[in-house]
Parts: sequence; structure tokens; C-alpha cells
Amino acid sequence: MGEGACLLEAVAVSKRFGAVEALRGVSLQVRAGEVTCLLGDNGAGKSTLIQILSGVFLPDSGGLRLEGEPVKFRTPADAINRGICTVYQDLAIVPLMSVSRNFWLGREPTRGRGVLKRIDSAYASKVARDELAHIGIDLKDVKRPLGTLSGGQRQCVAIARAAYFGATVLILDEPTAALGVREATIVLGFIGHARERGLGIVLITHNPQHALPVGDSFVVLSHGEVLAGFRKGEMKADELELLMAGGAEAIKLEKTILDF
Repeated sequence: MGEGACLLEAVAVSKRFGAVEALRGVSLQVRAGEVTCLLGDNGAGKSTLIQILSGVFLPDSGGLRLEGEPVKFRTPADAINRGICTVYQDLAIVPLMSVSRNFWLGREPTRGRGVLKRIDSAYASKVARDELAHIGIDLKDVKRPLGTLSGGQRQCVAIARAAYFGATVLILDEPTAALGVREATIVLGFIGHARERGLGIVLITHNPQHALPVGDSFVVLSHGEVLAGFRKGEMKADELELLMAGGAEAIKLEKTILDF
């Protein structure tokens, strides 16, 4: 699979919950070695779209393509088995467990057989330490509780775990939302590392300042529809912020005021 190949695509996806139309004809592409930023305010439809991409919901119309072939994810396990991994904002971690155990959670390597079968803690620790070092987190003691790490480091452990276990597409749900500037920078730096490894990444955020430095393509949602789609360099930060704040009408209004 060459860099830039389309890994996952949503084609004219729509979803309704009773009288509420959460998505209307939304399309999005995730390419290998690229970060696709999905932006929008609360209620824009971001969560519904990523739940369709990750197998929580089936779309009412439209569909998904995986490497060009139509596909239906009926459960999150279906998506995971096809290399689509979602790291949610609340993370699937156990703070009181060690970093190493959280890295392997549910997939711990073992040694021995029968009654002598046990977790291979030395191997588990080595892999966890090496994988974290590979993304720039130099953690000598991976047996320390995960809860002692910073918020940014915990995010990176969850993302590194997904990448190690074969994800080709990483869907990151607001990974920097609760982080300070320094911690957000750590997470954004790792997203850059993951992109260099050829993964396709969907970064969900409402913060243009976090999206623009790492994003290659951008999709802005508003009230369940695509408000704008553009590539890196095609829109300035202030234009994007204005678009998200009030949409195209806000941009027209600002230009009218400036021209007055």
C-alpha cells in the first residue's frame, strides 16, 4: 500500500435518530500517511460520523469503502479486525495498572503451558518501553502505574498500543481537549510520528490551532453537513476559526464590514 492511497472512505453518509437528522450526505477520505482533521462545534455530527467509521452505528444511507471495496462494520470488533482503531477521549485504560499492563491490556504475552502458563512480564515491559521510546517517550520504568503519567503521555500510550496491534487507520477523538499547551504538543508530535509510519489518521477536534499544524486535509461539519473541505494551505487560521464560529455567512459579513 503506497503512501497517499485511500484507506477508508465515507461516501454520502446519512444518519437519523428519530426526528433528528445527525448526518446528511457526509463524505470523507482517510489516506495512508496523512492526517484528516474533522472539525466542528458541539452538535456538528462529529461523534456520529466516527461511530459509523468505527462500527458503532450503520449509516441509514451512503456507505463505507475500505481500500476501495464496499464494507459494512456491524460492530466495533468488525472495524478493529479490519485495522480501524478508535481512541476515545476518555481512553480505555486502568490508571492503577502499570504502563506495561495497559499497553497490552487483554492481549498479554505469555510463556509456559498449562498450570505453568504465566504472563511474560519481561517481554511485555521491553516491547512497551521500546514502542514508547520510538515515539519520543523515554520511560525507563514501565511498571509504574499509568495514572502517574501526564495526560499527554497517557494519550500517547493508548495511541501507541493501537498502532502496535496493527491499526492502519487511527481515529482520535478530541485527544488534546483536556490538555495544556505542553501536553497537547506531546500528543500532536506523536500524531506526526504515526503519520510518518504510513498510518491514516482521523483527528477529531474543535480547535483549529491544534488541527492546522498536523493536518493534511480538513473537513468542517456543521449541523450534520459538510460546511467546507480543503487541503493544507488552502485556508488561513483566522478564516477557519471564523468559518467554525459562524459559517460562510460570517465570512461574508466580515468581508462586507472590511469593505465598508
